[in-house]
Amino acid sequence: MGALLNSSEKRELFALLTEQERRRSLLKWLSFYPADGPLRRDLYKKHLEFFAAGARYPQRMMMAANRVGKTEGVGAYEIALHLTGNYPEWWPGKRFARQTRGWAAGDTRQTVRDILVEKLLGPKSARGTGMIPGRQIVRIVPQPGVPDGVELVEVKHECGKVSRLGFKSFDQGRVSFQGTEQDFVWLDEEPPPDVYEECLTRIMTTGGLLLLTFTPLSGLSDVVIMFLPGGDIREQADEKSGR
Repeated sequence: MGALLNSSEKRELFALLTEQERRRSLLKWLSFYPADGPLRRDLYKKHLEFFAAGARYPQRMMMAANRVGKTEGVGAYEIALHLTGNYPEWWPGKRFARQTRGWAAGDTRQTVRDILVEKLLGPKSARGTGMIPGRQIVRIVPQPGVPDGVELVEVKHECGKVSRLGFKSFDQGRVSFQGTEQDFVWLDEEPPPDVYEECLTRIMTTGGLLLLTFTPLSGLSDVVIMFLPGGDIREQADEKSGR
């Protein structure tokens, strides 16, 4: 057997292991969708189909139950790739070869902070441990009036330039979603119809993407119906009833 480590060697080994774990925490996206093992990507067929559809369709919705990975494993993962350009070799969806700009939005400023910001950036005490690699985060702009909230994050893209992601919430109203063109918009939770339409307008001239990830807690709402076969099942129901 080899000689036991002395105190100095133990401290050095501990420091190396701690640094290794810290670096691993800053590259969270690398642990998702591996080729082999119990979490191998071919077990996530619906997730991969959703990603692949981005190469063909400007709008996509993943409507599913809670706790199936919609927010982190689908929305946050794809948005991080578009911001950084760190597309894995197997990636079947749309790719941006340049820096991007986009929005991530949810119900309220507080839920955006607690869910979207944390999934993408990590908790306040450990920014850079979320889906966006810490080494590529250039600047984080706090959101006024929201403790620990984030209004904007700038991210180094593989092309060498800087991508920008703004955080928004539906409770800010339609007006806050007006104005600028975006390469992508991610709506995590079902948006009001007017917000959805405004976000769709933002990507129309850029050839961009609109992603929706949510559980349909409101049932057959206007937004849900837009994605059903036929576009509007209410009109189909009226035709069958003779109205």
